[in-house]
Amino acid sequence: HRLVRRLRCFGRRCGLFDASTLGKITVIGADAAEFLNRLYINNWSNLAPGRARYGILLRDDGFIYDDGVITRLSADRFYVTTTTGGAARVLAMMEDYRQTEWPDLNVWLTSTTEQYAVVAVQGPLARQILTPLVTDCDLSHDALPHMSSAYGHIAGVPMLLARVSFSGELGYEVIVPADQGPAVWEAIHAAGVPHGMTPYGTETMHVLRAEKGYVIVGQDTDGTVTPDDAGLSWAIGRNKPDFVGKRALERKAMKNPNRKQLVGLRTADPASVLEEGAQLVATTGQRPPMQLCGHVTSSYASAALGHSIALAMVQGGRARVGQTLYVPMPGSDIAVQVTLPVFYDPEGARLHG
Repeated sequence: HRLVRRLRCFGRRCGLFDASTLGKITVIGADAAEFLNRLYINNWSNLAPGRARYGILLRDDGFIYDDGVITRLSADRFYVTTTTGGAARVLAMMEDYRQTEWPDLNVWLTSTTEQYAVVAVQGPLARQILTPLVTDCDLSHDALPHMSSAYGHIAGVPMLLARVSFSGELGYEVIVPADQGPAVWEAIHAAGVPHGMTPYGTETMHVLRAEKGYVIVGQDTDGTVTPDDAGLSWAIGRNKPDFVGKRALERKAMKNPNRKQLVGLRTADPASVLEEGAQLVATTGQRPPMQLCGHVTSSYASAALGHSIALAMVQGGRARVGQTLYVPMPGSDIAVQVTLPVFYDPEGARLHG
């Protein structure tokens, strides 16, 4: 928790995270954009080379299957990232559609998960630390804004530098050949130590992303969550004629306002940390069988905010913001207030620093 507070401390800190486990797929061909258009809910035809976009992949039934950042490297080449656990199944799904549904498309897929190491540099001093190490690439905000990428060299190693963040801070992902990953990590760490840089791991990453309301597929989703349920309907390409799962989203049940929706929870006792998977009820003092209205998906103690935070899927959740719900536990019920899922820097000022 001290590390999270340090990373959040404006103007003083930076963190280093090994993101090499992300799935990586290179999509190449004249029809690469059309292929991704048909698979993902987002629009890829209007994404300019050198820019990136958060992508959501659905199953045929309209439920979220995977997500990740997709970067357009050139007119006919995309760099697709997947969740760590989703690399193989996403590639298998892509190949299935490519070979059986759209064999006429001019597109090839290559798994590059093990070919590239990814070093995530996150925090207010990320640009300052990386700049002396980088050549052939301008790291200024105007030249490399959030959700963009550029080729260059770092410590003499060829790299793709992507300005993306899963922490809510100014952040970059340094993508280099896997065999050069340790050397690049050590070079960045050596440059960052005088500035208070600290390597951090998955648990810290989970707290940082939860403070920003960023979902993790498979933790905050369970195979029954639509983009709208997760508050991600803004990502849907409205003018797209079709994509995998589009027709399923038009079903009446998928538009029921009482579906479980992603919200934030704040406990009445700031020190009380909810159990992940705990159930929620609308009234206190119930005895089994209870009338359940949701469940906790992620829960952490937030040192930066000074109180615990949680994400939850709650029936009609967005309409319940401001209301009090309860978590039944042995001996007593824990009171929680329903909030928006973004707890920290909702304007995104730090992200675009």
